[in-house]
Amino acid sequence: MKKAVSLMMAAAMTMGLAACGSSASTDTAASTADAASTTEAAESTADSAAAADGKVYHVGICQLVQHEALDAATQGFKDALVEKLGEGNVKFDEQNASGDSANCATIVNGFVSNGVDLILANATAPLQAAAQATADIPVLGTSITDYATALDISDWTGTVGNNISGTSDLAPLDQQAAMIKELFPDAKSVGLLYCSAEPNSVYQCDVIEGYLTKEGYTVARYAFTDTNDVTSVAQSAADNSDVIYIPTDNTAASNTEAIANVVLPAQVPVVAGEEGICSGCGAATLSISYYDLGYATGEMAAKILAEGADISTMPVEFAPNVTKKYNAANCEALGITPPDDYVAIG
Repeated sequence: MKKAVSLMMAAAMTMGLAACGSSASTDTAASTADAASTTEAAESTADSAAAADGKVYHVGICQLVQHEALDAATQGFKDALVEKLGEGNVKFDEQNASGDSANCATIVNGFVSNGVDLILANATAPLQAAAQATADIPVLGTSITDYATALDISDWTGTVGNNISGTSDLAPLDQQAAMIKELFPDAKSVGLLYCSAEPNSVYQCDVIEGYLTKEGYTVARYAFTDTNDVTSVAQSAADNSDVIYIPTDNTAASNTEAIANVVLPAQVPVVAGEEGICSGCGAATLSISYYDLGYATGEMAAKILAEGADISTMPVEFAPNVTKKYNAANCEALGITPPDDYVAIG
């Protein structure tokens, strides 16, 4: 555009020096002005496209329950979309289901009725509800451990293949089993404490039980059905286990205080599948960043909304990094000294 303006000024100077207006000079000036106008219009169009064509996208967010991990994933998702689309170009309808699957169905059906442009399903129950509610609106999951289990897919290839994709919070279960061996080499028994109503928790326990058995541990399962029996089941696990493992389980994450009140007095350490649970009742975890996971989901959403990416071909993504972390206060109470490569939970 600067070049066009320079040409226009040069044309004007030429006309002044000639002290007379020729039709050729007039035509040149007009042509240059037209070129400047065309360039400015093109730049304006590019700016408009960069701002998502000025469209305001409406995104519904259904989060299963309020706790640290899911909250971080939701925030990361929102931050990524605002950064990619612009603050004025995306509006969020954020709702919490308070841990109730029926509420998830009500919330996502409301999103469908309102014609949102995209749904974020934060945790398994919201994802399942969204899958039932719509086959047209793009649905992105986050904080989902295993999509094949959550959506009952038998021939999993990495993509759901319809209007659903997203990110998985599954940290390597073989590495979590190795962490238990590293920290507690003299332990004989490991109790798996989880909510039987959460399919992804069942999946994690199925997988890690195989790894722990290969490590020589005796493994027993202690499943609670909801918040009402967490304490009694945790007590049973503590009474019969040298170490307790808790997967990425939303019900457990909402009841870490109750679990801590059982396991710490019993001097039974907990290795957790994620940082939020470890912060409440655990000794150590192999953790991902839920904020980063949500942010990656937001980047996927931006591609779908602003770039027209086909969600049916988008593979489920995983957290790029995992970190060994420990709960300093709980480790001190249990007399555990973590290895040097473990990072204290902030």
